[in-house]
Amino acid sequence: MIQWPGNNRMALLLTFDFDAESVWLARDPENAGRLGVLSQGLYGARRAVPKLLELLDAEKLPATFFIPGWVAEHHTDRCKEVRDAGYEIGHHGYSHGWADAARPQAECDDFDRGTEALDRFLGVRPVGYRPPGAEITRNTLTMLTDRGMLYNSNMLDDVYPYRHVLPDGRQGPIELPTHWSIGDANYTWNSIRHPKVIQTSEHIFTIWKDEFDAHYEWGALFNLVLHPQMIGRPSRVALLRRFIDYVRGFDGVWIATCADVAAHIASLDTKG
Repeated sequence: MIQWPGNNRMALLLTFDFDAESVWLARDPENAGRLGVLSQGLYGARRAVPKLLELLDAEKLPATFFIPGWVAEHHTDRCKEVRDAGYEIGHHGYSHGWADAARPQAECDDFDRGTEALDRFLGVRPVGYRPPGAEITRNTLTMLTDRGMLYNSNMLDDVYPYRHVLPDGRQGPIELPTHWSIGDANYTWNSIRHPKVIQTSEHIFTIWKDEFDAHYEWGALFNLVLHPQMIGRPSRVALLRRFIDYVRGFDGVWIATCADVAAHIASLDTKG
């Protein structure tokens, strides 16, 4: 069990993968000519992010936005709004392309291009990474370690943060694990070529609530993974507000950025 700061019982992360159109372009390059498909991502930049920033500001909550370099390049002003509001910006690759274990150099090249874009367009040098599509390879951890990244956030193998150890014995990044059940993608993601059943907000809230209750009992990390183009729909913003209200009914919940939680876990390493 983790010793959380301030005698808190658990930690909660509000994280947003601000993919915009990049996720659709990475899935299928032919989507570049399918304006209807791309419009889902465009909604994230045009309408969802401002509404989410309004909610976070009204609730005085910290958050982490994982932004691909492509989005920083093509929606620079919106990304600057996130930065200027004081929210952490995490690394999310450049193209939102999924890591391929057979092509490690391609993964590194995309990562480095994303780093350059975030620096050039936003003046930001992220300390943490969320692999696009939650795809991670052994190369990913070596890549992050070689580039001095503090944390990674996508593994599903624990409910407590931990330190990766590379095959060569080196200490890798801090892992901030999550799970498909504590996000929005599995319940709301939809496209005409890959349709899913879109779940009601009540259904999603019940799952999040039950997961939160159990995480609270365990003193765990609740890493909520959200996507503006989905959680930013009108009824879903109301869902997120409802969940925040529920969480605030509990004592000892540390709501923090990914960087803050990772730095705390790293400090525990130092204390030995």
